[in-house]
Amino acid sequence: MTEISSYTACRQLSQMFLAVAFFHSSEYILAVAFHGRSNVTLKSLLISKNYLLTMIFSFLEYGVEIVLFPGLKEHWWMSNTGLALVVIGEIIRKSAIITAGRAFTHLIKVHHEEHHRLVTHGVYRFVRHPGYSGFLIWSVGTQIMLCNPISTVAFATVVWKFFAERIPYEEYFLKWFFGSDYEEYGRQVHSGVPFVK
Repeated sequence: MTEISSYTACRQLSQMFLAVAFFHSSEYILAVAFHGRSNVTLKSLLISKNYLLTMIFSFLEYGVEIVLFPGLKEHWWMSNTGLALVVIGEIIRKSAIITAGRAFTHLIKVHHEEHHRLVTHGVYRFVRHPGYSGFLIWSVGTQIMLCNPISTVAFATVVWKFFAERIPYEEYFLKWFFGSDYEEYGRQVHSGVPFVK
């Protein structure tokens, strides 16, 4: 590898590791802050088998491309755009968690709890699922930051599909919990995930 490529790899990979470490540790810390240590498991780190596989593929793509096509990784404007998306996605997601407080959980609630309230203020004024919007922006941003064309498309597709299936399921329960209030909210405010009503 040339000196430029090794600088690029060091910069991009260190940004990626910091982004991933911050995302997961802050998710866990916020879950503990709002739900208490005894009610939080390691699942609050949001690391699944599929997530690990996609991240491994992402790093493999990066390694192959920086060796075979180092110029592909030198598009600083693209990498910096990805970094900006990572930060924007983090801000949106963490704003969603902080605004919803105890109403925000990593697992879909299928039973209405006393403290569970319909949140329509803060970032929820603009989109119904800002946590999902933020994660979609964050995850795609990580791949743009690495200048990974294949993983950018793969992450966008996989994350979008996950939320396109999850949102209707979750909203079934939200309509059951909050009735016409949620239905009215749903008519007025977009889901926050493209092409998902």
